[in-house]
Amino acid sequence: MSIVIQVGLVGFGLSGRYFHTPFLSVNPRFRLKKIASSRPEAVHAFDAAIEWVATAEELFADPTIDLVFICTPNETHVDYARQALEHKKHVVIEKPFALSEQEAHQLLELARKQERVVTAYQNRRWDSDFLTIKRLLAEGALGNLVEFESRYDRYSPVNLRAQSWKEQAGAGRGNLYNLGPHLLDQVLHLFGTPDTVEATIRIIRPDSRINDYFDIKLGYSDKAARLKSSLLVYHNQLRYSLHGTGGSFIKNGLDAQEERLRLDQLPNDKATWGTEPDDRWGMLYRDGRTELIPSEQGNYMPFYDNLYEAIVNGAEPAINSTDIWQLARIIDLAVLSSELKQTMPF
Repeated sequence: MSIVIQVGLVGFGLSGRYFHTPFLSVNPRFRLKKIASSRPEAVHAFDAAIEWVATAEELFADPTIDLVFICTPNETHVDYARQALEHKKHVVIEKPFALSEQEAHQLLELARKQERVVTAYQNRRWDSDFLTIKRLLAEGALGNLVEFESRYDRYSPVNLRAQSWKEQAGAGRGNLYNLGPHLLDQVLHLFGTPDTVEATIRIIRPDSRINDYFDIKLGYSDKAARLKSSLLVYHNQLRYSLHGTGGSFIKNGLDAQEERLRLDQLPNDKATWGTEPDDRWGMLYRDGRTELIPSEQGNYMPFYDNLYEAIVNGAEPAINSTDIWQLARIIDLAVLSSELKQTMPF
């Protein structure tokens, strides 16, 4: 009989409710036992069998919980993760993993001492568009890649009556810590450590209390990678543009999984889950012709399957310690680059 991992979730907002809970609930190797949240009614509405507690500390004290997901405001991630590790729990931390390279190192070292798995949630590695790009690059469809640009824009004017913590000033707040980790992790996964980091981080929306725009350039010896995000782009369709010695690939639109999760659809239909509408498929330009490229099928479930293997069988986590500290370091360097208006060596 296979081991079933007992799971506790801290926080039941967008991340906990619509990203983790659906995948955990349909994966038989996990049992979502307990959720710490300020919204017991939302927990019980999803599944009355899930236990609710008011505080993270109550959840950490439960000796039957094997694994904890931290899905709380950014500035609480490190403290909650530290407490969970001290209680001998395995831990998954929503992005950002930590607010600095130093904090990331401290958590990774604590996990090593406690002999527990700690990893970051980087679901965008399993987006349909990113999987398509990985396939095209592996096939050499663009020749030698020389330029990679990734954008993740939204149109979110400031609503002064809104109470979301994401719009409030504070440590770890802002678009760099919210959407930045997605884009940075993808580039690191594709190309590894950059030589240089250059960034512009700004506030561009009227009345904004947080940085809501970034433009990060990562320098490699044979290519340039540019990552941009703005919360004031009305026509926010462009996602990727890649250019190589043998062609270009342009991709619009976002992976469809989040849309379906927000509609309370569960990811249990393997045949259709993560299938992207054909009006979002990318265009490949080469050899004097244009070709519509069907997108790969996206699916975030491999993250959880790998997590199980890491905890139960000692497999390498898909998002490993090197991935985590490199991303934290790049964010630190991006902030410094923007402040000093300098290109920083990695």
